[in-house]
Amino acid sequence: MGSMFRGEEVALVQLFLPTAAAYTCVSQLGELGLVEFRDLNASVSAFQRRFVVDVRRCEELEKTFTFLQEEVRRAGLALPLPEGRLPAPPPRDLLRIQEETDHLAQELRDVRGNQQELRAQLHQLQLHEAVLGQSHGPLMAAAHTDGPSSERSPLLPPPGGPQQDLKVSFVAGAVEPHKAAALERLLWRACRGFLIASFQEMEQQLEDPVTGEPMRWMTFLISYWGEQIGQKIRKITACFHCHVFPFLEQEEAWREALRQVQQQSQELQEVLGETERFLSQVLGRVQQLLPAGQMQIRKMKAVYLALNQCSVSSTLKCLIAEAWCAVRDLPTLQQVLQDSSSEAGVSAVAHRIPCQDMPPTLIRTNRFTASFQGIVDAYGVGRYQEVNPAPYTIITFPFLFAVMFGDVGHGLLMFLFALAMVLAENLPGVKAAQNEIWQTFFGGRYLLLLMGLFSVYTGFIYNECFSRATTIFPSGWSVAAMVNQSGWSDAYLAQHPLLTLDPNVSGVFLGPYPFGIDPIWSLATNHLSFLNSFKMKMSVILGVIHMAFGVVLGVFNHVHFGQGHRLLLETLPELIFLLGLFGYLIFLVIYKWLCITVAGSATAPSILIHFINMFLFSRSPTNRQLYHRQEVVQYILVVLALASVPVLLLGTPLYLLRQQRLRQRRPAGGQDEDKAKLMDSPDASESGWGPDEEKAGCSGDEKEAELIASEVFMHQAIHTIEFCLGCISNTASYLRLWALSLAHAQLSEVLWAMVMRVALSADLKVGVQAVVLVPVFAAFAVMTVAILLVMEGLSAFLHALRLHWVEFQNKFYSGTGYKLSPFTFAAEDE
Repeated sequence: MGSMFRGEEVALVQLFLPTAAAYTCVSQLGELGLVEFRDLNASVSAFQRRFVVDVRRCEELEKTFTFLQEEVRRAGLALPLPEGRLPAPPPRDLLRIQEETDHLAQELRDVRGNQQELRAQLHQLQLHEAVLGQSHGPLMAAAHTDGPSSERSPLLPPPGGPQQDLKVSFVAGAVEPHKAAALERLLWRACRGFLIASFQEMEQQLEDPVTGEPMRWMTFLISYWGEQIGQKIRKITACFHCHVFPFLEQEEAWREALRQVQQQSQELQEVLGETERFLSQVLGRVQQLLPAGQMQIRKMKAVYLALNQCSVSSTLKCLIAEAWCAVRDLPTLQQVLQDSSSEAGVSAVAHRIPCQDMPPTLIRTNRFTASFQGIVDAYGVGRYQEVNPAPYTIITFPFLFAVMFGDVGHGLLMFLFALAMVLAENLPGVKAAQNEIWQTFFGGRYLLLLMGLFSVYTGFIYNECFSRATTIFPSGWSVAAMVNQSGWSDAYLAQHPLLTLDPNVSGVFLGPYPFGIDPIWSLATNHLSFLNSFKMKMSVILGVIHMAFGVVLGVFNHVHFGQGHRLLLETLPELIFLLGLFGYLIFLVIYKWLCITVAGSATAPSILIHFINMFLFSRSPTNRQLYHRQEVVQYILVVLALASVPVLLLGTPLYLLRQQRLRQRRPAGGQDEDKAKLMDSPDASESGWGPDEEKAGCSGDEKEAELIASEVFMHQAIHTIEFCLGCISNTASYLRLWALSLAHAQLSEVLWAMVMRVALSADLKVGVQAVVLVPVFAAFAVMTVAILLVMEGLSAFLHALRLHWVEFQNKFYSGTGYKLSPFTFAAEDE
């Protein structure tokens, strides 16, 4: 957790890797995930790098593995998970893995090809058997006549010759069922009726050799007269991709052909069975080879891609690499390099080097803090060693969410749901779930846990449980005392359905409720007005405290980066402006709560009018002061707030320009000595960048040379305007806490009144009402989860997210950095 408050110190290291041990060193670094390599060959094409041949070989192996994986999935088999963490194979094993994989892939292609051919032949034989086995009685009888005997035969002979000289011929085959109707129509129209066609559906389904889907084919038998008609029929059937088989008119020949086809089909099925058994054996070997091979080749490819980012020394005996590494991991890095290069005879070396570039940000997280850090990183990754908002977000984000979502019942349901995910987080089935919505909820399970827990807490403060008030402690209001001392008669009670409890009457108001809001307010007609006033003031108080805390966190940034002038020229004016105006507003609210008694509540002054008069430098005679010499204090605060604006606007630019003039007046020798000290300092990698240079619009190398005054003033003017206007708009933005809380409470009340109250108040018998309550309660539960938990929860989550990103983090957090992405095999191992 130490690095959570500020990113870890990261250094730029230079690695000297002996050529013989470079692969082993990088492989070990990938297993540990310690460094992020920098590309020293950015100007070199990817096809001209040293290890491009090895990368291509790995890519070819990946293509082969993809083919094998698709074949395994095609067979309906599952790939087992690799056992343990396999290291990257040595380079000499690449040829062996490639030969084994290519041999297995070729064997699988041959077996699969033979299987496809055998299936196609079997399918052809089955169609032939079906065609031979179908009964075409009327057409068979036509084979023994001298001419057509159909009623559709023309009465007059055709002009070409006598009809009795024509011979009847037959075409038999099979066609796909969806083509049968079109084939029959086209044959009739093309042949002008000089044919007789019979189509019949097969009794059994045949498996398609390509798709494997079962299908019922249509067999057909066509009789025709004339050679020209026969040519047309054969061309049409070929266009429809029909399977045409020879038709035997003699019954003995037909039976012999049927017997041979059945025998060939049986023999082919036996051969196909042996082929499929051999195919299953080959696929079994693929299942054993593929998981480990895929992981090893991906690691090998990653190692070669990392080596391609290294430069070669002039002697060609070692590779030179540059990498970012956490300072606390440097001893581990050196030890790993020594162990990996011990067999090469020359030890690999790593040492820190100075750098003017901004280092990457490294913040280590665990399963609890990862979701909160993800909220911050979604806004932007922090600059190097900038204050990290995530530790404070762990408390403030669930709390602000709970302010808008406060309900004991709803918070408890959310807490139990998150608790179930936390308790089941180590189950393999839970981790392996591929549903994106589930993965989103599971990734933020600890965030949901705290959101539900804080919602229960604020629900007790609001005294709401599914919109119903609970009486945990005795109420602070006494109705009996009011009745005894006011003399309410029966006639008075009959004429006044609404009664007022006067706290000025002795014994009516016994004191504040021990925790939260008194449950008697849920019965009052002015319940909504009371909660509006309470939640609105609470929202403003929480908002100003949250923003002031963000400004105070900026102090740690200025101190850490050695920018003491910003404490006086930025942070102090910002605090004076924010607290002098809106902090004073909080003071008025709390002072009025504490100092105005029940007796003086009727003549209590208006805080809003006082706050308006504060800016107008005026007073209202009808609105009395809260304390002595209030106007003087208010005028002083307004003057201080206005005076802080020019300091905030001009202070930092004038200071930077003055520092530049002082540097320009110094002799050249002094600057050289400073540069030498800079290069020799252990923190040289942190020099040459910072918010001053970013806001001035120049890089670290140009900082010593010149600051562009116009850009410095422009950046500071934008910052000043944004802060001053943001103090007003951001304070108003926190009123969303009041609005969302009120909306959630009213939705809960409406849902209870329109569903449960109607069912509970129905004038039914006990047994009937119990039966009716079952579906009503089910509907109430479904709508509670769908509307109040999911929709309202998502709305409150997004509003809490906006309050942190816009109103809180922009006071001290720039989010212009980039993450440290170490070279690691973690993704391949998963």
